[in-house]
Amino acid sequence: MNKRKHQKREAPRAALLSALLPGWGHAYIGQTQTAFGLYLIDVLLVASALVVVARFKLEVAKLFVSTDALLVLMGINVVLLIFRAIVVAGSYSMAPSGGLGPKSRTAIVMAAAMFVLVIPHAAFGYVAWTQYDLIRSVFQPGGGPVASPTTTTSPTTPGSTVPGATTTVPPTTTTTEPPPIWDGLERLNLLLIGADSGVDRRGTRTDTLILASIEPSTGHVVMVSIPRQLSNPPLPDGMGIWDCNCVPDLITHVYYQAEQYPDAFPGPQEPPINALKATFEEMFDIPIHYYAMVNLEGFVGIVDALGGVTMDIPKTIVDETYPHEDGSVEHVVIEAGENVHLDGHLALAYARIRRHSDDFARMHRQRCVIGALVDQANPLNILRNFGNIAQAVKENVTTDIPQDRLVDFVDLLPNVSTDRIDSLRVTRAEYATGTAPGRVFYDIDRIRAETHELMNNPEAARERLGLNDLGATCDQSFD
Repeated sequence: MNKRKHQKREAPRAALLSALLPGWGHAYIGQTQTAFGLYLIDVLLVASALVVVARFKLEVAKLFVSTDALLVLMGINVVLLIFRAIVVAGSYSMAPSGGLGPKSRTAIVMAAAMFVLVIPHAAFGYVAWTQYDLIRSVFQPGGGPVASPTTTTSPTTPGSTVPGATTTVPPTTTTTEPPPIWDGLERLNLLLIGADSGVDRRGTRTDTLILASIEPSTGHVVMVSIPRQLSNPPLPDGMGIWDCNCVPDLITHVYYQAEQYPDAFPGPQEPPINALKATFEEMFDIPIHYYAMVNLEGFVGIVDALGGVTMDIPKTIVDETYPHEDGSVEHVVIEAGENVHLDGHLALAYARIRRHSDDFARMHRQRCVIGALVDQANPLNILRNFGNIAQAVKENVTTDIPQDRLVDFVDLLPNVSTDRIDSLRVTRAEYATGTAPGRVFYDIDRIRAETHELMNNPEAARERLGLNDLGATCDQSFD
């Protein structure tokens, strides 16, 4: 009697055990030779995966930023699912014949087997497809090798106000294997834009403008935040409609001006991006290779999807009439303290408030929020909230970084950290040369010269300018 009951239960149990580990179900029903072969396959697959992940972490990471590799991974995932399904079906069919026992118990066991079999592959497929869709939606289509300007640094000449002036030579490409995007570049320069096109705004206003310059060989980063009220930002010849070779407005309105006069800002991209890139290239005498722009709602969504951000708040920040993202007004208080956890809304408020303060303190807080997000965006946290993060990025981020060059950015990750980020604070007290109603004029030559100095000789520049790395200053308040 006991033997008959045991036989009745063997098929569902064998299927469940095979779903847990290929070979286990066959061993359970006495198919030892088949079980041994399946165990050997298990060991080889797991060992290979562990070796690859342990020894080739960067290469594995690159697989998840390549659309072609993601398609291959999704195909492999389907093949493994089919393999496991065949093993489950085989162990079930090889079990001793006879009744399967109570239908309710059989149904539960078989449902558990199907869950264990399908769910891991479905989860991996969801992540892979979401990542594939994210890359295709946000980043620009690849077109093979990308020709990048080659920038060289020339020695400072006596009397020069711009240390390390740059020279651009014709771009080069290879028809066999694309070089890294920074091939021939001493620094890779990105323009980070925070845009506000909300209620009561005159078009799109770029309240946050940050130059991020990365030295690929060391991971050294220079970040320069430009005050939103900087007036008459320069333009190169042939751009704009004004005689001053500038935009006779605040730099935060350059995007809007290009929306109004699109024909005056020619280039490979939309006129507002052409305008901002050209402005920063003219200001800093360097090429701007790529940009990334996020709007306010997107910033809130991304931070919330990451589970918030934790950082030190050196001084209580208050705004009695803070403009909420939805256009309403609220009273916001962010208390000082260590390891303060902020959700997306409060993180944006911390980076945005300038009441009882000024733009310069706000720019410092913005850089600190970015640094904290970089430090805390660990892979497990990203994976756990990946769907929400991807959706927020898709809806609120635009960039011209090509899809097929994302793998190059992965190579930068091991070197980039907040203790390698130097931040130049452009303050009114030090850099302003004059004012007019609603305007502030800045010494752009000095901003350019000190930025180049920090890029070319960071240690000496830090000492001369009295700078600390970003991580060392975020426990200080400039409010």
